Amino acid sequence: MSGAGFILAINLSVAGLFAAAFLVVAVYDLARVSARWFAASFAFGMLNFLLEFVVAAAAPSILLRVAAYMAFVAALAAFTRGIAHLHDRNPPWKAVAAIAFGALLLRLAIDDMARESFTRLLLYQTPYFLLQALGAWIALRWSRPGMAGKALAVMLSLSALHYLAKPFAATLSGGAGRSSESYLGTDYAMISQTSGTVLGVAVALLLLAILIRDVMADFTRQSMTDKLSGLLNRRGFEAYLDECMRNAAETGLPVSLVIGDLDRFKAVNDTYGHAAGDRVIVAFSRLLKDCITDPRSAARIGGEEFAILLAGSDLRTARLFAENVRSAFALQEIEQMSPQTRYTASFGIAQLTPGEAAFEFQERADAALYAAKRKGRDRVEVAAPAQTHRNARKASA
Repeated sequence: MSGAGFILAINLSVAGLFAAAFLVVAVYDLARVSARWFAASFAFGMLNFLLEFVVAAAAPSILLRVAAYMAFVAALAAFTRGIAHLHDRNPPWKAVAAIAFGALLLRLAIDDMARESFTRLLLYQTPYFLLQALGAWIALRWSRPGMAGKALAVMLSLSALHYLAKPFAATLSGGAGRSSESYLGTDYAMISQTSGTVLGVAVALLLLAILIRDVMADFTRQSMTDKLSGLLNRRGFEAYLDECMRNAAETGLPVSLVIGDLDRFKAVNDTYGHAAGDRVIVAFSRLLKDCITDPRSAARIGGEEFAILLAGSDLRTARLFAENVRSAFALQEIEQMSPQTRYTASFGIAQLTPGEAAFEFQERADAALYAAKRKGRDRVEVAAPAQTHRNARKASA
């Protein structure tokens, strides 16, 4: 076996491994549509490498030669579709279909041209370049690339350009072979297969890194999110609280905490059922989402208890926020509930004192909430200063 043939065999094995890897990701997370298309892309790549072996082994019919060519076009087309899904964009179906159909007509048209003709080599590689350039263009327009995303855009651009460079490589290295059977014995075949392998592996590894990163980020986000409300759960709230307290210690900016609790919620469940109670929770959660700018600010930390962290807000601003939420909720109609029935919530607010521990910060807001409950509900109460709260706790101990 020639060196190029050996590289072709490696390409076949590598394509199979990556097809399997992307398929595993697709099966693990059915929402990762891009992983399915990447798996299909490498599967088509395997088909291309298999057909290339057959073409190089014997004088094939034009049908087999075209099939090998179109298998790689299909691989790049599926890859472009995967890139579009990865970047949350609508797949450019029309452009991909036009390039693929044009590639078929072009391949049939150049079949009788001399294999070592520069023009033929350039025309042969042009559809590959266009499809890969389309994927690079999508990647370059990604709004949240990160380092891996930027590297992917660069690698796809290099991959697209390397197809245009192949005719020049063939000319400088002595040609692409006078026939399909002699191709694998040329220096050009070694250069072409090696460059394709290096770029293909680099792109595939970057894609796997991005997909695994996104899967892990989603897993982490789900573990910190309350399913019913869509807000953070207690674990997510505590993580964000730690982050806010660290930032406050570094910047000196104020941080306020609002603890809210739905009034007489047990009566809602007992009277109307738990499904009705869930609708009340969902309605209150949606109101909170509409009132905050950072989706991490609000959390459901108990059955009907909520916490809102207002980074950069002092006590006065936090009270205004809580009063706005309180009055808006009292006027809100709940889906599938009697329009004459209104629901209320009580709130306790506290501003972080420098050097205060997280548990004490929450404890002061909770104490203010309990005061709001004692004073008749549907109201906002401000927590006592940290030192006053400590003295009262010591006195009651």
